[in-house]
Amino acid sequence: MSDYLFPFLAVVLGVVIASFTKNSKSWNTKLLLSFSGAFLLALTLFELLPEVYHHLDAKLTGLCIMSGIMLQIILELFSKGAEHGHVHIHKNNNSFPWLLFISLCIHSFLEGFSIHEHNDMVYGVLVHKLPIAIMISMFLFMSKYNKFQIASFLIIFACMTPLGTLISQTWEAVESTVHLINAIVIGIFFHISTTILFESSDGHKFNMSKFIAIILGVGIAYLI
Repeated sequence: MSDYLFPFLAVVLGVVIASFTKNSKSWNTKLLLSFSGAFLLALTLFELLPEVYHHLDAKLTGLCIMSGIMLQIILELFSKGAEHGHVHIHKNNNSFPWLLFISLCIHSFLEGFSIHEHNDMVYGVLVHKLPIAIMISMFLFMSKYNKFQIASFLIIFACMTPLGTLISQTWEAVESTVHLINAIVIGIFFHISTTILFESSDGHKFNMSKFIAIILGVGIAYLI
């Protein structure tokens, strides 16, 4: 049950936090992003990558991982990097951000497959979704979209990862391809997590608090 519940609750918690911190971007969000990037990258390396290489040919695995990286680059052409903390919604724009919505839903749906037979990956997805949900919620609250549009955006976004997990665990047609999809998801996670870590440094200056957040992310991922 936690495989379905935790990713959904991450979005709910993000919405709650955003509702109390409207119009503000605290350094805590940046620290949380740094921690989530390190945690997701480490958990992908410790849990998901060995499993995929165990079931697939090495060259095919590498090809799928590169495909995942390329897919995420394409998705970010439409989302403008919302998957790793960059949300650009114009306050005076009343038209629904369909490109952002669709790209985020595709990303969330695919990451749900990584939870299939990988119980620990649910924690990586949870920690990854929380800061993203906070930032997306903040920008939606600051926009001029109506409440129905905002609620629909967030509810569907919250449901996409559990939907991906449900399909990966129950649909027989997916069983033969789940490891291929997971290899693609690894590429997506690699791109997102490394982007977060590279962008976490202000002007390439050493920041002790962010460094500690990264070490904690890697250490906790190793221990669970």
